[in-house]
Amino acid sequence: MSPELLTAGMFGLLLVFILAGVSLAFALGSVAVIFVVIMNGLNGLFPILSATFASMWSISLAAIPLFVMMGISLGKSKIASDLYLAFHLWSGKVNGGLLVGTTGFASLLSAMTGSCAASTLTTGMVGMPAMDKHGYDKKFVLGTIGAAGTLGILIPPSITLIVIGMSTGLSIGKLFMGGLIAGLGMLAVILAYVVIKANLQPEKAPAATESVPLTEKIHSLRAVILPVGIISVVLLSIFLGIATPTEAAAVGAAAVLIAIAIRGELNWAFLKDVGYSTATMSGMVLWIIFGASAFVSVYSAANGIDFIQSFLLSLDISPWLLILIMQVAGFILGMFLDPIGIILLVMPIFMPVVTQLGFDPIWFAVIFQLNLCVGYISPPFGYNIFYLKTLSPQTSILDLYRSVFPYVVLMILFGVFLLAFPSILTDGVRLLTKS
Repeated sequence: MSPELLTAGMFGLLLVFILAGVSLAFALGSVAVIFVVIMNGLNGLFPILSATFASMWSISLAAIPLFVMMGISLGKSKIASDLYLAFHLWSGKVNGGLLVGTTGFASLLSAMTGSCAASTLTTGMVGMPAMDKHGYDKKFVLGTIGAAGTLGILIPPSITLIVIGMSTGLSIGKLFMGGLIAGLGMLAVILAYVVIKANLQPEKAPAATESVPLTEKIHSLRAVILPVGIISVVLLSIFLGIATPTEAAAVGAAAVLIAIAIRGELNWAFLKDVGYSTATMSGMVLWIIFGASAFVSVYSAANGIDFIQSFLLSLDISPWLLILIMQVAGFILGMFLDPIGIILLVMPIFMPVVTQLGFDPIWFAVIFQLNLCVGYISPPFGYNIFYLKTLSPQTSILDLYRSVFPYVVLMILFGVFLLAFPSILTDGVRLLTKS
């Protein structure tokens, strides 16, 4: 089968399966099985099994359920609500103060859980009642929570950054550092927008009226110290080369359970709930990885990846324009597919092209990840939009689209800024990882 026909057939059938509602993991695996049988008969199924088992044996894969368990444990304990109280008390009596505190809470929760869903839903459930009480504009609140919640797949420990490292061979520690730089930069942009809009339109985010004693504020900081300390130790151990991501994840998961036990919240019911949720989420992620491994192995064996790479490199266009095309492709795919599936499908194709063009692969990967964050709040199928719908069922989908639109523009502009000034990421990662 020619590479052209293979590409059209495999990706066309994958699109049909996805539109028919088939889970991405099983759609990928099914397409791989169908085409390998067409090309090589039943004997061709062995390479699929080999590729799947090869991905199972990756030591980096063990970090995923550990980080998932770490995030779920923090999310299901009362640490999240105590954290929000601290951000609430310290947000101050200024216009938009509660929303600034909520945005900071959402970003920290993203770092704690590594999940957009957990960050968005928890932030909304914990923070929206307080802002409703103070008369905050619903669309302003929902849009900000939705945007801040996307940082869960950018700020480390991010599962998707681990998957990028696995699929490309890039250093996960350097990807984490690049994600941290980009994530904090994006957080600063969101906070700046909230502050400016709240001061230009104070009726949308009025200042809180009640005063809080300083002693109560200081007392609330106890809730921040423990989770921030755990996350800092985990990330620093990776950045400084003391531990691998898998080792750091294991230490972090154990530390979280100890912290929850110290708070008196650890019991059999809690462990059972965390264990079930961890198995469910990890299983979903791992099945996508296995399905994508099968798909890529079949496509690669039939010279499909070489065909796409040769096609991209043969285009008579500027290398910068080619980089932009690949980034836009990631943004468009992010509107429709799960980020992990996108990474496993296109990163093995794009990364050799990026390297051959002479660009820094960490820089490209982090901006690509940022584009997937934008896809999380972009119509028509942005995941966070539907999480927001869950938080506010009475708000129409069209209003939710309007609420996130300013943040979509801001995130795209920030991505363009990182593209135009690559040294922000490349030099930042090089400096902070001392490489």
